[in-house]
Amino acid sequence: MEEHACYERFPWPIVLLANVVTLSIYAVGTYLLWGLGLWWGVLYLLYCGWMERRLLTKSCVNCYYYGKVCGFGKGKLCSLLLKQGDPQKFGAGTFSWRDLIPDFGVLVLPAIGAIVSLVRAFSWVTLGLLVILLVLCLGGNAVVRGSFACRYCKQRELGCPAEKLFSKQT
Repeated sequence: MEEHACYERFPWPIVLLANVVTLSIYAVGTYLLWGLGLWWGVLYLLYCGWMERRLLTKSCVNCYYYGKVCGFGKGKLCSLLLKQGDPQKFGAGTFSWRDLIPDFGVLVLPAIGAIVSLVRAFSWVTLGLLVILLVLCLGGNAVVRGSFACRYCKQRELGCPAEKLFSKQT
């Protein structure tokens, strides 16, 4: 694997790009579910909030970037909201595809909502937003993580369960 220098503090353009992708996914997903009814959109936003809280409380509190600017800006945010955890826990944890199931909900729930809406009444806008959602979730996240965030992450070098899963290391 090619070695890259790690950032102690990620540049703000990377943080901005990562957050624009994430917030765009949440916005498109909310809009698609809103088409089924106000409460579906509200429930999806609550789900996205739960996902963010889960990330902060399970990962960010133990991360090398706690209190620092990571590729997603969450290390700094986490330090404002939560007490620091144990950095040894971050790299010691295991991570499997099963652990990603809640993350897939961010894509799957609005995709199902879009398909239901399209079956009820076809709309080019809905179809277009579904395609945009797929591109953002599958391509956008891959580019942000693979080319900008994880590639230069110090925690990856120290030990990251997700890195082990995606690089197929044992």
